[in-house]
Amino acid sequence: QVQLVESGGGLVQAGGSLRLSCAASGRTFSRNGMAWFRQAPGKEREFVTGINWSGDVTYSANFVKGRFTISRDNAENTVYLQMNSLKPEDTAVYYCTANPMDYSGSDFRRYDYWGQGTQVTVSS
Repeated sequence: QVQLVESGGGLVQAGGSLRLSCAASGRTFSRNGMAWFRQAPGKEREFVTGINWSGDVTYSANFVKGRFTISRDNAENTVYLQMNSLKPEDTAVYYCTANPMDYSGSDFRRYDYWGQGTQVTVSS
């Protein structure tokens, strides 16, 4: 079992930045593939970005490339999402998720553990 707690969300103006954190506890964190998804009101959950357990392979949705960066610190059991050049359409609840088989792609059905989410609101 892995427990995930997101933090760092908030209200920011368009063009601004936020850094989300996801603190993990429970079973071995470093063997888990990790990812961020988001869900805006009235929309389906969508993949944002993922990272493998060693941190050397990442995947990102096209809409965040060049703006968002995922990273992880296995010693601190934490994964990060640095978000720059934020746009109003980035407004959503952002969820951290983990897969014990080191999957870090876009299929949400393959993730076993989810955090409660953190709200990100970008004003125009």
